[in-house]
Amino acid sequence: MARHFVMDHSGHSTVEFDPRNTVELSAAMERFKALTGDGFTAAMRKEGERDYKVTKTFDPSADAETLFVPAMQGG
Repeated sequence: MARHFVMDHSGHSTVEFDPRNTVELSAAMERFKALTGDGFTAAMRKEGERDYKVTKTFDPSADAETLFVPAMQGG
């Protein structure tokens, strides 16, 4: 089971999806595109890895966790 963790001002939300399910995979790909298009940084950690690595592309074959972090804003 793959997961998307989306960080926001209230904490985070978790969305699980099965990469073998075409409907869930399509929704995950659209979520990835929408969030990265809105300025979120995506970092992925595949099964068995310790560290997250920044990614700019969606990997439909990965059974992984992807963390989405919003862009820093200063004033």
